[in-house]
Amino acid sequence: MNTNDLIMMIPAIEPDELMFLQQVTKEIPADKMQQFISLYNGRRKKPGDILIGCIIGFIAVGGVQRFMVGQIGLGILYLFTGGLCLIGTIVDTINYKRLAFEYNQKAAFESAAMLKALY
Repeated sequence: MNTNDLIMMIPAIEPDELMFLQQVTKEIPADKMQQFISLYNGRRKKPGDILIGCIIGFIAVGGVQRFMVGQIGLGILYLFTGGLCLIGTIVDTINYKRLAFEYNQKAAFESAAMLKALY
């Protein structure tokens, strides 16, 4: 099974995320690729999950989406300000794919670094 086939096994992968992963994984040997995908898939956030977090920010608790992507400081700020008076929550709802992609980039780099430390 080649590298692209393994990457395509990641559920709900976006085209820009696919291109990014191909760049990150070009130095990873084919026999270690399955381990990388397992590490990465366990850490990655689907854009739909981030969108659900944004919707929860409108209904109940502001900042859930920021906590989900590891931005604890902004999450606390959104929590205490009602999502910056809902303006921040609206912006995050519009840009939920960007939030997920940025988090997934970080997760890919961390997964690759963990894998390189193992071999």
